[in-house]
Amino acid sequence: IVMYWAILAVCSALHYRQRLSEKEVQAATLESQLSEARLNALKMQLQPHFLFNTLHSIGALARTGRGEEVVRVVTGLSDLLRRVLTAGGGQLVLLEEELDFVDRYLEIEGLRFQDRLRVTREIAPDVLDAQVPNLILQPLVENAIRHGISVLPKSGRVELRASRRGEQLVIEVRDDGPGPGGPPMGGGIGLANVRGRLEELYGSRAQLELVHDTWGETGGTGTCARLSLPLTASDSAAGESR
Repeated sequence: IVMYWAILAVCSALHYRQRLSEKEVQAATLESQLSEARLNALKMQLQPHFLFNTLHSIGALARTGRGEEVVRVVTGLSDLLRRVLTAGGGQLVLLEEELDFVDRYLEIEGLRFQDRLRVTREIAPDVLDAQVPNLILQPLVENAIRHGISVLPKSGRVELRASRRGEQLVIEVRDDGPGPGGPPMGGGIGLANVRGRLEELYGSRAQLELVHDTWGETGGTGTCARLSLPLTASDSAAGESR
């Protein structure tokens, strides 16, 4: 009798453990699917936002009678949309690809601002193959132009930096706009989107800071959007939420 009850207890424990394991797997699967759905929703939110802002630039050029620039912007927009729509469902891309997308976006903005927009880059070669969330930099550049360069009475500068700091990839988008006393530092839909995607992909391992900045060579003030991502976690981030 003792042997019977012992065997029954062991079998019950094993059965309970198996059911608990199945529930844990199911819960993890559901959490992963929910995270992926949230990420796709954020990504889809960003695409029309980017489109509407670019169409606004086209309208601004058209109102000033700059027909040739309008044609070039429309052509550039077509290339960008083709890239966005054919990128597939992947959440991560190489930093080199993301920078190429930003360069094309800056070409469009450069036509609108002409000589009022200057762009400089300091990109470390050893981070070009690092993986970053798709379309993560364009909102930061757009924010720098909209709240920094566009409000200046003279020309302004946007600087892109990327380097490795320990096990982190640090990307900075700097502008020499109003700085202290300028627009609110929280950001709008673009920056909220960036923060939401970082939270879903990396949890507390990544962050976005928007801080006042000082341009040492000129003594002027500006704003810096500093993005920190884990280098070691990038390869697996597409398949996990945190």
